[in-house]
Amino acid sequence: MKRSNKSGAFFVALGIFLSRIAGLVRERIFAHFFGNSDASDAFKAALKIPNFLQNLFGEGVLSASFIPVYANLIAQDDEKTASRVASTIFTLLMLLVSLLVLCGVLLAPWMIDAIAPGFHSGKKDLTIHLVQIFFPGLGFLVLSAWCLGVLNSHKKFFLSYFAPVIWNLTIIVFLILFGPKLSQSDLATKTAWGLVLGSFLQFFIQVPTVLKLLKTFSLSLQTKLLHVQSVIKNFFPVVLSRGVVQVSAYIDNLLASFLPTGAVSALAYSQTLYLLPISLFGMSVSAAELPTLSQAQGTPEEIATYLQKRLNQGLRHIAFFIIPSVVAFALLGDVIVSAVFQTGEFDHESTLYVWEVLFGATIGLLATTQGRLYSSAFYSLKDTKTPLRFAIIRVVLTTILGYVSALVLPDLLSIHKSWGTVGLTASAGLSGWVEFLLLKKSLNQKIGKTFLGFLFQVKLWGASLVSALIAFTFRFYFFKNSSQFITQAIFVLGLYGILYFLT
Repeated sequence: MKRSNKSGAFFVALGIFLSRIAGLVRERIFAHFFGNSDASDAFKAALKIPNFLQNLFGEGVLSASFIPVYANLIAQDDEKTASRVASTIFTLLMLLVSLLVLCGVLLAPWMIDAIAPGFHSGKKDLTIHLVQIFFPGLGFLVLSAWCLGVLNSHKKFFLSYFAPVIWNLTIIVFLILFGPKLSQSDLATKTAWGLVLGSFLQFFIQVPTVLKLLKTFSLSLQTKLLHVQSVIKNFFPVVLSRGVVQVSAYIDNLLASFLPTGAVSALAYSQTLYLLPISLFGMSVSAAELPTLSQAQGTPEEIATYLQKRLNQGLRHIAFFIIPSVVAFALLGDVIVSAVFQTGEFDHESTLYVWEVLFGATIGLLATTQGRLYSSAFYSLKDTKTPLRFAIIRVVLTTILGYVSALVLPDLLSIHKSWGTVGLTASAGLSGWVEFLLLKKSLNQKIGKTFLGFLFQVKLWGASLVSALIAFTFRFYFFKNSSQFITQAIFVLGLYGILYFLT
């Protein structure tokens, strides 16, 4: 079991790594053609709506509600019932996303007033048009998340996390083909259609393997099945939990629309970077653990001891990679941003702006990744309500702190309004710590003490800071004012990584 789990985490991380690298390439090419322009703001803002709904009904929700039930049936060798449950959930999802797509296309003009009230005229019109294009792709991405649930339950981790590579490559092809020929607004439209095609391909590439694993599959509405009712019962609290978390991102986007041009884009660019370690080292461990935790058998005391042991191991694994990521973003963030984005319309000023926003995001990076693992433990115990309560607290805090930091403090401190974007990411990070501490305290009361270890953390922070300072000094002497951004990143970040692991 332990060896299987480690290999599962590895394949999840490998798939995520490849998809995130493809995503970084996509964002670099996007930045080359769009920079921090009005068209870029429109594209990023429009994408928030389908992303919101994808996150609401997609991977996270299905992982928490579907996998514990389905994986438990697989553990009991009841493949017939498992296939019936999977078929019914697919049918229900297909009906749900069809309704969402139809409503999304028709209601797009009113949605824009809700997510980006600061947009006007041509910028607003372009955003509406892009939202209407994006919505059909939403349906395929949600169904792709159903494929992930089936594959993960069968410990087939790589394909579902590799599939987004196809999505990214499709968008990259559209950018390269049409980027040199079209205006920014026309290119945004073409790229949106590339995104829809990529969404279909991401779903389609997983289907053959999923059908083989299910043995039997047919569209079905057997909602009276006890296990289907269990999935549905867990589904709605998780939707609410994911929903309130997504509300936080929505609020950030709304507040950013009132900030100077480039704020929405800077948030999106920084998100691309700080989500990389979250996905690689937080999601990979949590995703690999959830099916195994859900299959735990024995007395309540034996299950609690098992969960406690797995959580402590997972926390150490996550921290070993996340702590150096935090230090790298904070002290060497401009090296990272320039290597990934600085080309074409994305200039040095844009690099510094995104680094500032990224610095704010690092505050909550460790809490967010560890919080994912604690949430997985709650879901394995069929407890979806506790994470919901704490997610609500997080969103309320994020809203209050975000409003003050983004729209009040810049005027109060007489600083440029662009600093409000940094306040948005920093306030979300602080709220993430509150949520994490509440999750930890509540779970410890259920299964016993879980902890990372003070001395272990001191070692990691010390090794990271010493290595970063040496790498920073190396950069100062050998790459001062260098325009070779990728070469600089290879040597500086390579030195940092080597020193960290040696230390």
